[in-house]
Order: sequence, then C-alpha cells, then structure tokens
Amino acid sequence: MSQSESPIILFTNDDGIESPGLWAAVKAFEGLGQLLVTAPREQQSGMGRSMPHYSEGRIFPYDVPIKCEDCCAYAVDGTPAQAVQHAVLELASAQPALLVSGINYGENTGNGVTISGTVGAALEAASLGIRALAVSQQTPTDLHRSYSNSVDFSVAAEFALGMGSWLMEHSALPDDVDVLKIDVPWGANGETEWRLTRLSRRRVYWPTRPERLALHDSGKLGYQYNSDPTAAEPDSDVYALLNDAVISVTPISLDMTSRTDMFRLSQIMLGREEYGRQRRRFP
Repeated sequence: MSQSESPIILFTNDDGIESPGLWAAVKAFEGLGQLLVTAPREQQSGMGRSMPHYSEGRIFPYDVPIKCEDCCAYAVDGTPAQAVQHAVLELASAQPALLVSGINYGENTGNGVTISGTVGAALEAASLGIRALAVSQQTPTDLHRSYSNSVDFSVAAEFALGMGSWLMEHSALPDDVDVLKIDVPWGANGETEWRLTRLSRRRVYWPTRPERLALHDSGKLGYQYNSDPTAAEPDSDVYALLNDAVISVTPISLDMTSRTDMFRLSQIMLGREEYGRQRRRFP
C-alpha cells in the first residue's frame, strides 16, 4: 500500500504535545498508516470541547521525540478540540480514518466527562465524521497534570491499538455510537479484563473551595477525589474501573437527548388536559 493509500490516524490529547501518554499511543500505532499528531502546545486539561475566541491557532512543527516512521507532529496554540479542527482543515491531506485522544493522565469517568479535554477532542472528531477513541489511564491524583515517567501506559496503548484497529476495519457499530471512551485501571496488565459500560451519573472528582482572604484575590478552584465506587451503578464506568479494576469501554453518542418517554414528559409539562387540547389543535 502506498503512502497516499494508507489511512491517516490522527492523535491529540489535553495534556499537551510533550505528554508521554500521547507518544505511547502514537508508538503503538506505528506501521498502521500515516500518523499525524496535532496537540496543544501547553497543558489543556479540563477544557472539554471548548472553542475559546482568544486561542491564537498558531501551529508549529514539532520534532517527534520517539523513533517512529510515517509520523509528523504539530503543536497548536489552542484547545484539544481546536487542535482537531486545525488538523482536519489544514494539516491532513485527507479525512482521517481514526482519532485517538490520549492517553490521558487520570481516568475520565462519571458525569464529569464533559469537563475532559480528552473526551472533548474525541467528540469534536466524531462531529466531523471521524471514528474516535478517548483513552485514559487511571493514576494517583498528584500525577494528573504531570509528565511523570512512573506511569506505565503500555497496557492502555495496546488496548487502544486493538480497539482502534477494529474500528478502522469494521463499520457495524450502531449509528448512535460516536466515541468509544476507554479507561484503564492503575496496575493493569495483559490479563486485565475489559467490560462494556454505561456512563455513570455519579460524580467522582468534586470542586474544592479556593483559599483566599478577599473575593478579589486570586482564587483558583481545585478538585479532590470524593466517591464511593461501590455505590455507583453496577453496569457503569465508575463501578467497573474504580471498584472492579477492569478496563471500562463506554460508547458515547453526540446525541445528548434524554432517554425519557417524550409522551409522558409532555403530559407532565403541559398537564393531561392541556396536552389533550394541544394534540387536538395539531392533528
């Protein structure tokens, strides 16, 4: 297969272009196609799918720090989601076959996933018609925004490779599966099982109050782990990862519509009599 025929695999993250987790993912996919890395120049954790107007969007070629053929990299002044847009609009010679976001320092589970730049970048790629993985490695909280070499990304990278390869070879996923969110437990090995999960409604990391004397003083919000995983839904990502220590694979949809009964909700909102009048008015 010539280079022009080989698929383009796009990589990004929210920890920044220097993150060892990003490059562990890239290395795992070596030989599967043209590898294009487009990641933020700086740490961008917690940016979700944001598109701030103040991002300058400057793009700088970046020297690939690992031995990897058919790989090129760029650092972007912007969020993870903006890095995806720049890659698709300016840097990729064709539509990427796959987007791999991560590997993130720290898991992304529960109702906090919309905060995650790792997940946000994957959702942005999916909105552009690109199959996407959001891959995270559970770590101690003090390593979340680090580039610590004490984190072993090998299992997460190999699992991402397996899922990514399968995605590029199969088109049988239901239409409402836009992203596969993968969370790998701390201490995982080649024998660690994986499980399909749903997104938990529980929160895992809670905001902490700033410490300051006056409201006009600088006061950054923090966060801390505060969750009992045994109380989470048994079929959820929180329970699988944090209680059972298995790899969680959560299908995510761009359609964020509640799975409620629309007829029942209309009755509740309008009242039964008013709902009947509305129905008669519009046959």
